[in-house]
Amino acid sequence: MLTSDGVRLAARHHPGPADGPCVIVGHGFTCSQRMKELRHIAGILGRDAAVLALDFRGHGGSGGLSTVGDLEIHDLQAAVEWAGSRYRGVAVVGFSMGASAAIRHAALMGGVDAVVSVSSPARWYYRDTVPMRRVHWAVESRLGRAAVRIGRRTRIAASGWDPVPEAPNEVIGRISCPVLVVHGDADGFFPVDHGLTLYEAAGEPRELWIEPGFGHAEIAASEDLIARISAWVHATVSGRLRS
Repeated sequence: MLTSDGVRLAARHHPGPADGPCVIVGHGFTCSQRMKELRHIAGILGRDAAVLALDFRGHGGSGGLSTVGDLEIHDLQAAVEWAGSRYRGVAVVGFSMGASAAIRHAALMGGVDAVVSVSSPARWYYRDTVPMRRVHWAVESRLGRAAVRIGRRTRIAASGWDPVPEAPNEVIGRISCPVLVVHGDADGFFPVDHGLTLYEAAGEPRELWIEPGFGHAEIAASEDLIARISAWVHATVSGRLRS
């Protein structure tokens, strides 16, 4: 797939019935659709729908440089256009950085029938946990970017944000389709107030799942949680297609 700003994306397509929905999976920072956790998630989601799992720019097999949730909305738009030309109904399930991009894409570009945000930050520049201080070091310092490029094959834009994009909590209220906010009460990156903030800022229809014992994003997601998300997506998108 090629984005509107010229970035070539790597993706994996799990086919489904043409008269059914397609679920786009957006991974977290430094992850890839090739990881076993993401492949497992795609397999569970694929029981009820077609799945398109992509590598965001600067990650895995995709070109370009990561902007950590800013220009990644163009990656999702390319995926939505591809899926929408082949399937009836499109949902986006995002994790962490991918969840922030999913929220921003649905709010600013639209074209989707459901959005699931798993472990998303509500606001930018959060540094109150040790893992997030490490993330900021990786993004903001030359040494950190080099370490992530070598260790995780993630290429990060050195220029930073200019201008600073609107944060998820600032735009989620503009989403016109159903939104499911999922957050764990054991998230070591973003405390549960991030999920609560997003839910409170979202418009209807909206739903909030605070998951007991759930940590952060795709790495911590259980098979049961993904199966419940899959059921919610299938029911929500199918309901919209019938209405």
